[in-house]
Amino acid sequence: MGARETDVPYEAARRRTFAVISHPDAGKSTLTEAIALHAKAISQAGAVHGKAGRRTVVSDWMRMEQARGISITSAVLRFSHRDTLINLVDTPGHADFSEDTYRVVSAVDSVVMLLDAAKGLEAQTLKLFDVCRSQGVPVITFVNKWDRPGRDALDLCDELATHTGLQPMPLTWPIGPAGEFHGLLDCRDGTMVRYQRTVGGATAAQEERLDPAVAAAQEGPAWSRACEEADLLDASGGGFDHELFLAAEASPVLFGAALLNHGVRHLLDFLVDFAPAPRPRVDVAGRPRRLDAPFSAFVFKVQTGMNPAHRDQIAFARVCSGVFERGMVVTNVATGKPFATKYVQQAFGQQRTTLDVAYPGDVIGLVNAAALRVGDTLFAGVPAVRFPRLPRFAPAHFAVARPTDVGRAKQFHRAIAQLHAEGVVQVMRSQRRGQGSAPVLAAVGPMQFEVVLHRMEWEFAVPVTLEHLPYTVVRRLADPSQRPLVDTGWRSEVLMRDDGTELAVFAGQVELAVLQRLHPHLKLDHLVGGVD
Repeated sequence: MGARETDVPYEAARRRTFAVISHPDAGKSTLTEAIALHAKAISQAGAVHGKAGRRTVVSDWMRMEQARGISITSAVLRFSHRDTLINLVDTPGHADFSEDTYRVVSAVDSVVMLLDAAKGLEAQTLKLFDVCRSQGVPVITFVNKWDRPGRDALDLCDELATHTGLQPMPLTWPIGPAGEFHGLLDCRDGTMVRYQRTVGGATAAQEERLDPAVAAAQEGPAWSRACEEADLLDASGGGFDHELFLAAEASPVLFGAALLNHGVRHLLDFLVDFAPAPRPRVDVAGRPRRLDAPFSAFVFKVQTGMNPAHRDQIAFARVCSGVFERGMVVTNVATGKPFATKYVQQAFGQQRTTLDVAYPGDVIGLVNAAALRVGDTLFAGVPAVRFPRLPRFAPAHFAVARPTDVGRAKQFHRAIAQLHAEGVVQVMRSQRRGQGSAPVLAAVGPMQFEVVLHRMEWEFAVPVTLEHLPYTVVRRLADPSQRPLVDTGWRSEVLMRDDGTELAVFAGQVELAVLQRLHPHLKLDHLVGGVD
């Protein structure tokens, strides 16, 4: 065993790999950049809705993201804080990109769930939380935008407990109601933290720490109320319990204002001190793979166009065990073929630098590994290992794609295949339409189609038109021999995925009911939980 192999336990213990998830407009990308700012990974923060002369957030690098002020794809930021190496994955907030978020949650050890102080737990936030709960991922809650009018802090904690089943464990508590943010009570030592505003929140806010007596004298009733509310939660079982947090049964709660960089340092310090380090990942047979076993990783994201000058493709893989060294030969379980990892990079948004070595918890970017797909397992040495493939979400929207210039058909099909490999959309075929027909694109939400239109024109230089299909109900066809029954039905057809799965799609419940009444022996399976 080489020197680097003996370092695996130590190196894994100093990694923190986490994602930030939230409902759209809760301030997720702003918080992501504020964390990087406090870790001194950047010197100045941008603004999501950048004003003239200001930069967009470093994690929103796509042209469409910068124009719309939203995150439409996940982004990886790698940096250090104290003696800890952080792999932070910013995720799309919009519900239409929930499948991308699901893949990211599968690749991290904890998540920061961001709540808008005025809106609390919204529908999309709860869906994202359900993803975390299904995978046993510990959740840290950060209540954002306390500098603006919003809801009562106790009500927000009660909502968190009621709708998620997580016991809220406040680590900081706001002094003053939402919109009248005086500072924070540090629940661990009882002191007050007061902040100095900076111009536009572009730099880390200066902090002043006050002992309880001084805080009481200066803040009066606001301080007293904050102490009483924090004590109330502590008395009802809300004291910090590290084991409950790691077991995903309780959630530490922090308050702040990410745009002003208030309360962010407490979050960063908590992640370094208490968030889980990488743990053994379970393979398809249910066996945990030891962190010091030979190298293994799984691909959770494929992205092209990060460097428009070179038009390269990068596959992001989470290291699960062992040591990765650039140039080593690894095997893709899906194909059984080995390949050399000559070009490997680490990412900081769109910026990339060469990576020579990585340990469990790290996210590596394999450049121009064209054979890799989302969910693939990579390994070196023996024995081989295969991690469970990432499930696909059941699509809810369908459209036929055609190039506006038929002379660019070859480029069109190549670009569509690339978007499918990235997981931007699912690409399906229909026997009823003919094998050489235009592909059917399937999406969780309609905004995915906007991304397709944008990227096909601006990135691949192949503008397309979309013919939207009326289908809203999806079932799995259990018996392929029954395909003609669906294809000859009223407003229904069978669409085939690349893995051979056949999905029967219907314009509505009425069309499905009519077909089942005509053919009671038709075998159709539900997609459990909307995930396949």
